[in-house]
This record gives sequence, C-alpha cells and structure tokens, in this order.
Amino acid sequence: MMDLRSLVGLPAVLLLFGLVTVFAQTVAPKLVCETKNGTSCEECLTIVTCLWCQKTKMCITYPVNTILPPHALCPLNDARWGRCWVNFQSLIIAMAVVGGVIIIAFLVCLFCCCKCEHIGSTRFDAKMERRTNKMKGKQEERKAEMKMRHEEIRTKYGLSGSNPYSKFS
Repeated sequence: MMDLRSLVGLPAVLLLFGLVTVFAQTVAPKLVCETKNGTSCEECLTIVTCLWCQKTKMCITYPVNTILPPHALCPLNDARWGRCWVNFQSLIIAMAVVGGVIIIAFLVCLFCCCKCEHIGSTRFDAKMERRTNKMKGKQEERKAEMKMRHEEIRTKYGLSGSNPYSKFS
C-alpha cells in the first residue's frame, strides 16, 4: 500500500511532467522546422508541423492560429504540406469538390428516403381504404340479406301486412 508521504509528491511530479510536455510542444516544433531551412521539401515535410514554401525554399512552422498560411508567409500555390507534390491551392479545390459531392449525395439520399417513405405510406393508405370499402360492401350485403330473410319470415307467418303494432317497433 502507498503511504501518505508518497501521495504528497505525486501531484508535484505530475505538475512538473505537464509543464515539461507543454514547453516541449510549444518550443520544439518552431526550432525543428527552422533548422530544416536549406534542405529539400521531403526532408522538411517529415515533420508534420512544418510547411515547405517552394518559392523561397524555406521550411516554416505551420501557422496553426490561422486556417490557411497567410500570403505574406507563402503563396498558396507554392505552399506544400504533407506531400511535396500537393500545393495548398489544389488541396483546397479538391477538398471543396469532395465536400460538395458528399453534401449533394447526402441530400439526394435524404430526398429519396423521404420520398420513398411517403410513397410507401400512400400505398398503405390506399390499401387500407380498399379493404375498408370491401368490408363496408360485405356488411351492406349481409344487411340486405338479413332484411330479405326477415321479410320472408314475415310473409310466411302472415305478418307482412299493416300491423297495428308496427308503429312501436
């Protein structure tokens, strides 16, 4: 079991470890990318946080506070990130096209699903209405048959004439 003295030092160690990690993440990439200046694009882009500018042949830390690198830093047509053969301008156009196709495909699927569901419910409603009409027709037939049978029984027993008690029924 751990005693109280070892638990007191644990937060201090965790705090120190956290500070070292934060410091390493904020300082190291800037230094690493700038040390790759004068090398090739492939060498620069081995580090994910680096951006290669084809025009100036410089390795720059990617500006994460802006979505796209500013034109003053490197024009989009000359900026390379991830792969040396893909410039930012092509990457943006390709991503916009792929995103547009995905959105259009989603909307088409949504439209088709809603339309098909509506058609299905219309078919179901029509089927139920036909069934209801059929049942009503059968009920009317049974009613007419019962009336005829009652009339036959009345005529058989001589009750079909004017009956003084018929006004009570």
